[in-house]
Amino acid sequence: MKDRTKIINFIKKRPHLIWYVKNYERLNDESIVEHTLNYGDWDDVQTLIKIMGIKEMAKIFYKKSKPSKMGRQNYDKKVINYFNLYFKKYAR
Repeated sequence: MKDRTKIINFIKKRPHLIWYVKNYERLNDESIVEHTLNYGDWDDVQTLIKIMGIKEMAKIFYKKSKPSKMGRQNYDKKVINYFNLYFKKYAR
């Protein structure tokens, strides 16, 4: 189960993950997951999993890693490949 305050505190402690944002409270969970998976290290990913839960994180990842109707998605191709395999194995 996710706790919004913990998620916001998580990203506030890691401004390098989302350097162009000043108001962290306005970020949605999808954006925080995306930036953590794209730019964070393994400890960042594991910390966010502990806060959000692996199933919730996987759900957000699967929803946002597929191209939109306009063909856009923001995940790096290597990140998509790795976390497709990772969540498939561990987020059952």
